[in-house]
Amino acid sequence: MEHEQTPREIVAELDKYIIGQDDAKRTVAIALRNRWRRQNAPPEIREEIMPSNIIMIGPTGVGKTEIARRLAKLARAPFIKVEATKFTEVGYVGRDVDSMIRDLTDIAVNMVHEEHQVVVQEKAQVLAEERILDLLLPSSKPKASSTSGPGFVITTPDESTDSNGDPSPGERSRERFRTMLREGKLNDRMVEVEVASDSSPMLQVFGPMGMEEMGMNLQEMFGNLGNKRKKKRRVAVDEALEILVQEEAQKLIDIEDVKKDALNRVQQSGIVFIDEIDKVAGGASRSSGPDVSREGVQRDLLPIVEGSNVTTKHGMVRTDHILFVASGAFHVSKPSDLIPELQGRFPIRVELKNLTENDFYQILTQPKNALLKQYQAMLEAEEVTLTFTDKAVREIARTAAQVNDEVENIGARRLHTILTTLLEDILFNVPDHVPENALEVDAAMVREKVQAIAQNRDLSHYIL
Repeated sequence: MEHEQTPREIVAELDKYIIGQDDAKRTVAIALRNRWRRQNAPPEIREEIMPSNIIMIGPTGVGKTEIARRLAKLARAPFIKVEATKFTEVGYVGRDVDSMIRDLTDIAVNMVHEEHQVVVQEKAQVLAEERILDLLLPSSKPKASSTSGPGFVITTPDESTDSNGDPSPGERSRERFRTMLREGKLNDRMVEVEVASDSSPMLQVFGPMGMEEMGMNLQEMFGNLGNKRKKKRRVAVDEALEILVQEEAQKLIDIEDVKKDALNRVQQSGIVFIDEIDKVAGGASRSSGPDVSREGVQRDLLPIVEGSNVTTKHGMVRTDHILFVASGAFHVSKPSDLIPELQGRFPIRVELKNLTENDFYQILTQPKNALLKQYQAMLEAEEVTLTFTDKAVREIARTAAQVNDEVENIGARRLHTILTTLLEDILFNVPDHVPENALEVDAAMVREKVQAIAQNRDLSHYIL
């Protein structure tokens, strides 16, 4: 479930990755805290408290998706991003809106399964080591008593000790091998292990009115049939240990508990981010030919957002308390062009601001995953230290703002195109011709590589 963070703490965490957009951060922080408040409310009112779904309005590249994604990570909540334009109304071939909940449930099951795997990892490691030792020293394997439980070996005194109570030669040899195994001294030895055959047939069915779910069930059924088949492989000890750890972990995990926990997490803390919601709004283009009805997609979305039951291969999911965050540029249409019922299910609207030159400067330098840090990390792999002067960074930011104003506003994504153009020669030449172990990018280099393109509007349309 969610961390018990205050809205102020949530905003502080978002600030580490996202520049500006304070209004949007405050809004989503309140929405996240409200979920914790609901779950700690008296039981008689808890089910009545509905999530306040959000519409984010703003151009591409200003941080809408990143805010929602980071929010889900903070909450350790199942998260999925979907495009509204990928769905069709019932009666047309294509993805139905229920599939977003099925996909979200799959994500939750994987998330919970990984968490359970971490819990049993230590025990699985011990069991896998025993199996490796059995393969390396089959004669030293102690016989199990009839009272031994799963995963435990109980030995009789005469098998593991001599008459004086000391460890037997076989047991001493086993312990010596165990030490060598843990120190990695046996990694190159080859052993034969049985692994599940990965030859299950793949089947996927697309179609309206639940056909996708049928396809998933058939795929799972055939997959389960295939997984029962085993084949022998000869592999190195370190690889065999990895295979057996995974196998033992699977045995220790109760898949029914995983599904139960995952379904609960989807229903109580799932987040669905619906991008391009403006593309299925009405507006002036509503009567543009016999295409799939945009209003039909909205009407199919409505019961999911309002709260309904969706059948998944893991069980029934109620969508009443899933948080829906929609976003769109709304250049042509506006939120009021959505059907009134859907508008009513997104009561909170927040407008994200266009990024300024100063915002670009901060985006390049401040976040933990800042673009400049990414390029520096990549060149460190080539043992080259890449640095940017402050004037160079400001020149990059100024160019990004200029091109966004003159060509098309694609927000922070413009920085990717500019840096790719700026560093192209360095990235190409470094593996073969490294004049020195340190390279510096200054303002003159930025002007030489990028400004000429930025000032030529025809070129900037194609290159930047």
